[in-house]
Amino acid sequence: MDKHPIESLMTTTMESLRDMVDVNTVIGEAITTAEGATLIPISRVSFGFVAGGGEYGESQARQKSADATDSDIPFAGGAGAGVTVSPLGFLVSSGEQVRLVPAQYCQSVDRLIELIPQAMAELRRAKKESQAREEKSITVPITEG
Repeated sequence: MDKHPIESLMTTTMESLRDMVDVNTVIGEAITTAEGATLIPISRVSFGFVAGGGEYGESQARQKSADATDSDIPFAGGAGAGVTVSPLGFLVSSGEQVRLVPAQYCQSVDRLIELIPQAMAELRRAKKESQAREEKSITVPITEG
């Protein structure tokens, strides 16, 4: 039995969608900066698909013969698809630190949460510097004798 025209219409549309939306659309290719940091773009991909059609009227062949097949009935159909790609942000890997840098900030709380690891690293660095200065400033009393 031959395929119904709507099947080939849907197959062609789905194959086209598969070509447009792949894993590289969601997780992009890694980019390495001159400083050695690696940036990986991340996106949200949404898509929709619709297909439809129908057989309209009867052809003269079907009216004249009881042996007429479905392919003798006129068919009209259509299909459509839509794809939306929205950037979410970048995964940034530098040294031993990996963080997500959003493309858009929705709220200031998001920014605060993102800055916590960086603030902790700065506090650790400041503490080490303070300890190093204290060790250098230890004085030895000189006694007169």
